[in-house]
Amino acid sequence: MIIAPQQRIYVCFFLFAVSLGALLSRMPDLQVALGVNKSELGLTLIGAAIGALISLTLSSPLIARLGARTTAFITVLGTSALLSLVPWIGAAPVVFCVLFVEGLLAGALEINLNVEIDRIEAQLGRGVMNRAHGFWSLGFFVTALVSSIVRQAGISMQLHLAVTFVAVLVLGIWTIAGMRNAPARIALHEGKAQPVALPTWGLMPLCVIGIAAFLVEGAGIDWSAIYMRDVFSVEPFIGGLGLTLFTFCMALARLFVDPLVDRFGARAVATMLLILSAIGICAVSGAPHPYIALAGFALMGAGCSAVYPLAVSAAAQRIDRAAHLNVAALGQVTFVVFFLAPPLLGFIAEHAGIRISYLVCLPLIIYALLSAKALPTRRAAGGASAAAVRSLNG
Repeated sequence: MIIAPQQRIYVCFFLFAVSLGALLSRMPDLQVALGVNKSELGLTLIGAAIGALISLTLSSPLIARLGARTTAFITVLGTSALLSLVPWIGAAPVVFCVLFVEGLLAGALEINLNVEIDRIEAQLGRGVMNRAHGFWSLGFFVTALVSSIVRQAGISMQLHLAVTFVAVLVLGIWTIAGMRNAPARIALHEGKAQPVALPTWGLMPLCVIGIAAFLVEGAGIDWSAIYMRDVFSVEPFIGGLGLTLFTFCMALARLFVDPLVDRFGARAVATMLLILSAIGICAVSGAPHPYIALAGFALMGAGCSAVYPLAVSAAAQRIDRAAHLNVAALGQVTFVVFFLAPPLLGFIAEHAGIRISYLVCLPLIIYALLSAKALPTRRAAGGASAAAVRSLNG
């Protein structure tokens, strides 16, 4: 079977999401197994954020040296293996350490796949970034749907994540083995490559946009099952539908939004999606009935869907320095928020109520709407001149 280069990246995103989603869908069970409250569970999960922050800051030169295939082997399969170990550990501090190492690999995975798909996008001359991230969302949807059934059937976390790892291992080896490095975009920046990726002032508006999207994503993925259990006391299958609808709408939007971006521009699409996120947050926070909350999670999923991929494309097309540094710096600030959302929202939920914790996302969504002018009005073509790309960067 001939697999196109972009399709290999799609599968890598999908497999990473399946592994991570399998664990996140079992958060209520993990909380009980560790014997911790919401705040303590959040602090345990922060290990992944610390690892990701270190990796996103320092791993770019190593990724460039190893290449896309080797890095994908290590990160895609390594994260899945580490996540499958978590259910077997009964102590929160040890889980923290395992997730720290997982975060190191996840940060490198984020840089590697995003830079590679940006290069492939330039070769194709059309948008595939959102579709690639759509497979990340599709992975979460599939694992959320399966997990709802698995939890309802009373299957243990250990068996659930072990089977997930075996599936990822087989599909991952088959897919990644044929991966080849895509040629880099035409270098539009000057100067010596930097060993450490740090955000620049010009990149900060894109970071704000990414932070808002990831905070909404973290709120929907990490806490939806616990929200449905604590607020409405629903059975596991209905409780899991919040995550299922969130990830389904997120995947659907990402898979089909690229033509809209090509036609209307990233700025207009991102603005519309951020508004949907705000509506969904309000619906979840004030829901008087489980079905209103489920509708809110669906809107949140659709709303945060393509916002971060659009920010990644804009960062990769900047001309101030190498694409992998800008993508790493953006990921350093925003991807970590995906892991910081659990402790932040968990702390607020423990002390002010889980409904109130969702409202924390609103100020950042408003700030992101004000920062949307940093996104281009039209997608940059793969062979764009320096002047054209410079105009997109404002």
